[in-house]
Amino acid sequence: MPQKIILDVDTGIDDSLAILYLLASDDAEIIGIAATAGNVDGAQVAANTLAMLDLGRAPEIEVALGAAAPLAVPLRTTEDTHGPQGLGYAELPVSARTLSSRSAAELWVDLVRAHPGEVTGLCTGPLTNLALALRIEPELPRLLNRLVIMGGAFNHPGNTTPTNEWNIHVDPEAAKEVFDAFSAAPQDRRPLVCALDITESIEMLPDHLAALAQAAHSAPIEQVGAGDPPEFRSAASNPIIRYLTDAVRFYFDFHYQYDLGYLAHMHDPFAAAVALDPASATTRPATVDVELAGTITRATTVADWAGMWGREPNADIVIGTNPAAFFERLVTRVGALARRLYPEQS
Repeated sequence: MPQKIILDVDTGIDDSLAILYLLASDDAEIIGIAATAGNVDGAQVAANTLAMLDLGRAPEIEVALGAAAPLAVPLRTTEDTHGPQGLGYAELPVSARTLSSRSAAELWVDLVRAHPGEVTGLCTGPLTNLALALRIEPELPRLLNRLVIMGGAFNHPGNTTPTNEWNIHVDPEAAKEVFDAFSAAPQDRRPLVCALDITESIEMLPDHLAALAQAAHSAPIEQVGAGDPPEFRSAASNPIIRYLTDAVRFYFDFHYQYDLGYLAHMHDPFAAAVALDPASATTRPATVDVELAGTITRATTVADWAGMWGREPNADIVIGTNPAAFFERLVTRVGALARRLYPEQS
């Protein structure tokens, strides 16, 4: 049976790949999507999410708009990383789909209550909506089947400050509320945390885009590179490949600008893969907390691996995986989806 997934996203480039990965996976059933302000503002996140569902020719999936701002601080967005609309160089038509009449927090609570023990929550953005949902229904840690979080940095430098990962940085109060609440989760339902320690090893390269085009039977097979001007746009025959090329190329350019190589860290689709197949990752239990008072370390995730705090573990942190196997699954699944949905362009 497919896993029921609630997806909580701040749809930028890698979130959009996570959406496509789930739509391409027979073992996933997205039952609702919460749009969280983060990479771009909440309204743009919602618009991007609806447009991605159109591109993926998805059935009707409820998309609910979340809080406009974090719990305690002003919203910070990152158009420099994800582009002015959050999807890199890509531009998608405005969707005719409509947003839910309920809030993202209400969507979380109602869907999990309706399917106790059956739902996997996947958060690839700030944890604002989930924190608000926990205030409505404190039993969520026991009602969910599992929670997967892309966020944090432990034995690894941050990507926003020297110690901070972006999603936690945007709303550290929400992250702390979530980790504190999930201290009540049973051992087999502790959150799976995909932090920068592992997600920065998930390096997408131009060859992966070419492999996706080949898998989709899209033409021409384009080989993008650091010399491509910003105005370059893909001529791929398949709309999904065309979108991916234009979106991910912006992400390549961003990483290249910061001397990380002509590549892109695919944090969010990796978290989606872990949500569907936890056995694809090696994990280690720890007690996770979030620093809120530090002058230069605010929003840092701290893991007590050795039990020094005398508190039970509240997370299973991913410490190992096989990036090549992940990309093989991504190319196979998304390539097949693109080929199936757009056979006339394949």
